[in-house]
Amino acid sequence: MEKSPQRLLSLDFFRGATVAAMILVNNPGDWGNIYAPLEHASWNGCTPTDLIFPFFLFIVGVSVAYAMGSKKTDPAQHGQTILRALKRALILFGLGLFLSVYPKIFTEPLEALKIVRIPGVLQRIAVVFFISSVIFLKNSEKNILRILLGLLVVYWALLTFVPVPHVGYPNLEKETNLGAWLDRTLLGEAHLWKSAKTWDPEGILSTVPAISSGLFGVLVGIYLKRKDLEAATKIAWLFSIGFMATATGLLWDLEFPINKSLWTSSYVLYAGGLATVILALSYWIIDVQKYSRFTTPFVVYGVNAITVFFLSGLIPRTLNLIRVHMPDGTEKGAQSWLYQSYYSPHFSPVNASLAWAVTQILFWFVILWIMYKKKIFIKV
Repeated sequence: MEKSPQRLLSLDFFRGATVAAMILVNNPGDWGNIYAPLEHASWNGCTPTDLIFPFFLFIVGVSVAYAMGSKKTDPAQHGQTILRALKRALILFGLGLFLSVYPKIFTEPLEALKIVRIPGVLQRIAVVFFISSVIFLKNSEKNILRILLGLLVVYWALLTFVPVPHVGYPNLEKETNLGAWLDRTLLGEAHLWKSAKTWDPEGILSTVPAISSGLFGVLVGIYLKRKDLEAATKIAWLFSIGFMATATGLLWDLEFPINKSLWTSSYVLYAGGLATVILALSYWIIDVQKYSRFTTPFVVYGVNAITVFFLSGLIPRTLNLIRVHMPDGTEKGAQSWLYQSYYSPHFSPVNASLAWAVTQILFWFVILWIMYKKKIFIKV
């Protein structure tokens, strides 16, 4: 996002903490040994890890409201602003596709393109960012709220009442829900999440409610920017809205389960409510009370969020291109060798896996600190 004169330190703090958490959960030393809170729920339910992605989309929405607020009031700038947003979205989408095929794109390009995963985290961020930007620029607050709620209701109705072709009834199971069928039909199994093969957690249909996660953030950003309200009033209302949304999500969970892979409507409200409470608390402590010394380690992550997320996915793949010859005559990738040589022998399996992930956090912190001090901010 562009820097804004009204940029919130609490927002950079929240973004940085969220991205650091992404790196922590995405880079264990051993995927077979992970502490339960650092794993996704197997299907229904929500772990702390399941909150990271919706928090980031919420933050994207808040950032849209801050970065594009001055353009919204001038319709003459809307076309140019939308084109810039589209360019950024296409770059983000392209980076996500590149991560999907790297490094195979350089060794077997045709084969890589045959199996490229089309959905993905960066791809979903791109879509949510662009659509949230257009909706923000072209609609009033009331209309944005209507769209947000409308998308949630429509998605609930589709998954709950529409019979799935070749299955014959609506359902919320992994391989037979309407979203999984749509992804297989439009994208093909070869272009879906390789760990599942027949469905994708960032699929086409579940991107619809994910847009609501972004719009949730847009509305919070619009409210935070208001000049006619005291900070205490904003904070009180944000806490109230956050608690109400979380409670509504938990109530809806009884009928439409909270599920990150399906990005259910109850999940949007639950995660959006928690994100609102966290941002309100951060805003009160950091921007209102001015207690900000502790924020710097997180802010350095927040101001180069997409950069560090992309590189943290690229570097491990690159390291494993370096082959290390073992005494028994076998070969290992450099990352596997480092982990098995310097972490596995000194910790229990689950703690070795965690120690490796923490090392990634510290490694990137050093890089990002240097960039921050040199005022290097890479904006997509």
